[in-house]
Amino acid sequence: MKLFFNLLLGAMAWTLVGCSNPSLSDYQQTTPKLELEGFFNGELVAYGMVLDRSGKLTRRFNVDLVASWQGNQGIINEKFYFDDGEQTTRIWRLTKTAVNKYQGQADDVIGLASGETSGSALYWQYDMTINVDGTDYQVTLDDWMYLLDENRLFNKTDILKFGFKVGEIVLFIEKKTAK
Repeated sequence: MKLFFNLLLGAMAWTLVGCSNPSLSDYQQTTPKLELEGFFNGELVAYGMVLDRSGKLTRRFNVDLVASWQGNQGIINEKFYFDDGEQTTRIWRLTKTAVNKYQGQADDVIGLASGETSGSALYWQYDMTINVDGTDYQVTLDDWMYLLDENRLFNKTDILKFGFKVGEIVLFIEKKTAK
């Protein structure tokens, strides 16, 4: 019985290791290097979709972004246009706190968002209040951004509630000056 218990624990540990998330160190040698103050500067446009926990598409949206930096302080003004006609605005106030480290605040973000870049990737995590069918929920967003080139970035966000994935956002962001 003890052998069976040890094998079961070993199998569970192996399963958890196999399901581990990517690490920022995985991207240390990737290029081009992502610096938020370089990419998020000027006018950008984004195209995205929201998926439920089963992967079913639930919403589509476009975003117009205007971003600027003064020293280590940045502002990103996002205007969302959803396929059902809803329009919302989020204004991010960002601070570069150290080399490759950032913090951010927005009205619907609970506390501080924190993130770090490594190579061409950013890992950004924060808690947020979202409204679904008239009910507010507090969720955690695990946000991964990957710089494709100097003008284009992919963003994949897992939406978590009590540590369980309840949805996902996939987003493509492009500088308006990109050709």
